[in-house]
Amino acid sequence: MTLDPDTLDFAKGDGLIPAIVQDADTLQVLTLAYMDRAALEETISSGEATFYSRSRGGRWRKGETSGNRQTVVSITPDCDGDALVLGVRPMGPACHLGTTSCFGNDEAPGVGRIAALERTIVERAAQDPSVSYTARLIAEGPKRLAQKVGEEGVETALAGVAGPDEELASEGADLIYHLLVLLRARHMSFQDVLDVLARRAQPAKDAT
Repeated sequence: MTLDPDTLDFAKGDGLIPAIVQDADTLQVLTLAYMDRAALEETISSGEATFYSRSRGGRWRKGETSGNRQTVVSITPDCDGDALVLGVRPMGPACHLGTTSCFGNDEAPGVGRIAALERTIVERAAQDPSVSYTARLIAEGPKRLAQKVGEEGVETALAGVAGPDEELASEGADLIYHLLVLLRARHMSFQDVLDVLARRAQPAKDAT
């Protein structure tokens, strides 16, 4: 995580730059805050999101009192160098009202649900297999998990041919869950799948 503060335009905002805070995994927008140069430099040096509070008139590190800290994994300036996007991994709700995001009550909406499910799978994988289905699947190994993915794939296909919409959606959810567990058992993530899709899309993009 490297960024030279000298490349940014703090003057345009009277010393402050707006910072959009985004979950690095689910891509959900968590909050909008502001940074002065000191807050940005502290964020870079500490690895934790630190901002300038306009109401308090000073710097504050997210989670200092609540414990809901945000580990920063990326800082991306916009094309004019007068706004930032912070990719973070939150350790709790971003909003003071206790919600995941300051923008609405949904948690990881849309495709962000995949990354949220992956986090749950990581947590469950560490539990006792006797009480966690996910941990039990992983303990059985990739071969058994591959078999489960195959079974769920067949059930999804059958639902697609002859089942109602609700059944297809339900079987599709089962298929995605078991695929994510298989990826976890192989020390992979859904991002590896997305990377392949991105590479496959590149030739089509170049051809346009």
